[in-house]
Amino acid sequence: MSISQFTEKDYEMIRERYAELLDAAEKRCANEEELSVVRKAFDFANEAHKNVRRRSGDPYIIHPIAVANIVVNDIGLGYKSIVAALLHDVVEDTNYTIEDIGNLFGAKVASLVDGLTKIKNVLDNEDRSKNHLKEESSIQAENFKRILLTMNDDVRVVLIKLADRLHNCRTIEFMPEYKRDKILSETMFIFIPLAHRLGLYEMKSEMENIWLKYKEPDAYKEICGLVDRSLSGQKHHIDEFIEPINESLKKAGFDFIIRKRLKSPYSIWHKMQTKNVTFDQVYDLYALRIIFTPSPDGTESERDMCYHIFSIITGLYRYKPDRVRDWVKNPKSNGYEALHCTLMSNSGIWIEVQIRSKRMDDIAEKGIAAHWSYKKEGYISENDSEMDKWLAKVKEILVSPDVNALELLDIIHNDLVASEITVFTPKGDQKSVHKGSTVLDFAYQIHTEIGNKAIAAKVNMKLVPLSHVLKSGDLVEIITAENEHPKKEWLQFLQTRHARSIVLDFFKGRKKEIAEMGEKMLGEHLVSQGYKLSHDTLGVLKEKYNIPGGSLDELYFKIGIGTIKVSDVTDFLIESRVDKSHSWSFPWFRKKETQKKDKNEYVIASCCKPIPGDPVIGIKNPDGTVTVHKKTCPVADSIASMHGDWVVVPKWGSNVEEKQEFPVRLSIKGIDRVGLVNELSRYISLVMGVNMRKVYLSAGEGLFDGYIDLYVHDKSVLDRMVKKLSSIEGIQSVSRTDII
Repeated sequence: MSISQFTEKDYEMIRERYAELLDAAEKRCANEEELSVVRKAFDFANEAHKNVRRRSGDPYIIHPIAVANIVVNDIGLGYKSIVAALLHDVVEDTNYTIEDIGNLFGAKVASLVDGLTKIKNVLDNEDRSKNHLKEESSIQAENFKRILLTMNDDVRVVLIKLADRLHNCRTIEFMPEYKRDKILSETMFIFIPLAHRLGLYEMKSEMENIWLKYKEPDAYKEICGLVDRSLSGQKHHIDEFIEPINESLKKAGFDFIIRKRLKSPYSIWHKMQTKNVTFDQVYDLYALRIIFTPSPDGTESERDMCYHIFSIITGLYRYKPDRVRDWVKNPKSNGYEALHCTLMSNSGIWIEVQIRSKRMDDIAEKGIAAHWSYKKEGYISENDSEMDKWLAKVKEILVSPDVNALELLDIIHNDLVASEITVFTPKGDQKSVHKGSTVLDFAYQIHTEIGNKAIAAKVNMKLVPLSHVLKSGDLVEIITAENEHPKKEWLQFLQTRHARSIVLDFFKGRKKEIAEMGEKMLGEHLVSQGYKLSHDTLGVLKEKYNIPGGSLDELYFKIGIGTIKVSDVTDFLIESRVDKSHSWSFPWFRKKETQKKDKNEYVIASCCKPIPGDPVIGIKNPDGTVTVHKKTCPVADSIASMHGDWVVVPKWGSNVEEKQEFPVRLSIKGIDRVGLVNELSRYISLVMGVNMRKVYLSAGEGLFDGYIDLYVHDKSVLDRMVKKLSSIEGIQSVSRTDII
């Protein structure tokens, strides 16, 4: 921020943006009295931020106005939230206090502003000293824990914060790179999954696209170009596809609209990365939304109308049965309801069609806020109880005395992003469980005693062990025995926090005995690996595993119970002393002039293995070394989201040694033919002069897939190789993947 006198041009910008907000607020406010409070809040904030500018050079007040616009237009909140959005930076950036806000605008607005101010303080706290790093980061996590508790009392604090984060992402180009990396990592790790769970899909999608634009700029530009070219070539085909649907639904008497939607660049990139496919193989690039108004006389339910429309459009076009998603009968846990299907157009392209009522569409666009508005109008969504359950579960995590503060964000993040599947009890009751849950997780979800006494299960009438992983649609029967009790071994395969915490609680009665066993296990293992059970070694381990209060008994208990594996301990001790064969000397990177001139040692992150030319982010370690990750690495996102002051910006220099090569893996799919492997290897070795270290190809039924591990000097060599290999006859896709 900077201070300089506003010009007439600045005041004109403020007037225009405020007029847009007032127009939107007028439609949302119940009466003139509420609208007058919005006007009062703007006048107050405008004066408080007078002559203050953002990094972009715009008047600072433009930011709160933009946040308030998102709050009312994208989320659909009311006047108190609009007022809180306008005032959200006043207490932080001026001499006004929460008490002043309360006196002027009431206790509820003051409470919302207070929650937003605390979140800002926690996320922006980057001035921690290295000596107090662990203590301060514990305080940070505890503060964040207290703040998120407000989600159960008034979720509007989190919704307004999401609006604030979205606008900060929209203007992130004006941030220095290290700050940009911190904000984007926080956004991916915390705010994007939170927006998803709260049903704010448009906000989620926009933040994802901004994340990709700055984390992988080359990939973002390429995908946007491919989408534009594809759209220009297919636009008339989509219009031809819509026409018969439009006519048939009108003929059937439906009141509806049809909207076109393109898959977002991030969704395309993510699918290409996770499914190892090319852009041409992303067949659900286009989607249509059929949004209908329910029958005024109520003769046909919304659910029945969805199925009726489905029967009409699948009578016009062939559909893909395994791509039907019925979230009308079984809504998602965030309240999302719709019926999805994928149809083949007459021009030969797959198009996803989403069928929704107006109410369903409002909830899909505005998430949890839409539930409130429909409740006020007398509509109760069948899935409100699921959202209430989820909010209660988050609160349970936050208030648990056993949750280590430094593990908090990981726990919440994992819970937010977990997908759900549907399974059934022997009586036919439908249950939602986390994807990846075992039979034993399900048993504990039903009841603690059923989990404690479980010995096996029947899944689809077949006997399976408790570690069996469930799939959607499974029929599950738990077999119990009266004298059974939890086993330590269960912790090795239990997936849900709820089940693990119950088993851990059971063994806390034997904590001393288990800790003694853990101490013995650790000591014997360290000696066998050439380490001593010294104060320094134990200190490193306590810090690594975030042991509350640095308690040795807690460390030994976790080892004894099996939540920390002794084999992992050795691996970490080796990493903490840095394997010099993987280190990079300082000249490989050039530093910005604004950074200190001290010579750091750079270490390749084993999780993502970046190579010269990759966009990279650095994470500073306590010993002064810097671990360098790819910007898109989820491990780096996780660390940067919790410890923004650890982020540095290494830059690839021009003096990387020519002889230095880096391991990469290319995954390849295609149509099998004679001589293909020879052609691949000849091009890689002879034409490109690249050293291959491993080739694995598997063929069957005329197709093949596999991978080639090789060494390259930098990303430009790799990109040229991918382009050339993709042009070889029979090759369908070539993509860089992680070496496991």
